[in-house]
Amino acid sequence: MKNIEGDVTATNSKIAILISRFNNFINQNLLHGAIDTLNRIGKIQNNNITVIKVPGSYEIPIIANIISNVKKYHGIIALGTIIKGETIHFDKLATDIISKISNISIKNNIPIALGILMTENIEQAINRSGTKLGNKGSEAALTVLEMINIIKIIQN
Repeated sequence: MKNIEGDVTATNSKIAILISRFNNFINQNLLHGAIDTLNRIGKIQNNNITVIKVPGSYEIPIIANIISNVKKYHGIIALGTIIKGETIHFDKLATDIISKISNISIKNNIPIALGILMTENIEQAINRSGTKLGNKGSEAALTVLEMINIIKIIQN
């Protein structure tokens, strides 16, 4: 039996990080966590990491689609924060973004790690951006690193 499992070191990989400016004070913590993980664990140099800032999480899928078609990057990390308000806007937005990112990833065979927080309130978002419940940006970086390596193993 052959067992395929990815490592999290991806020294020469090029990573694009798409980050929403909306809720920037939370997203910056996600970004720092992602970059720290890519550098320390993934052994990726900063010159192989491109950070692209977009207005909000809703704009991430179009840039992810363009990036994946350029075929310049081995993986994409999507970072943002969507906090539930008093309307159904939250549910529609979250569902739409997840669906689009998933479709782009599958269509273009590029791993896209979802580090977009979708929370009930600001306290939950803060807790998931580096305080009580870890850093979801760091977790997204680990996911994309492992997926890059699994894809390389399969393709070789």
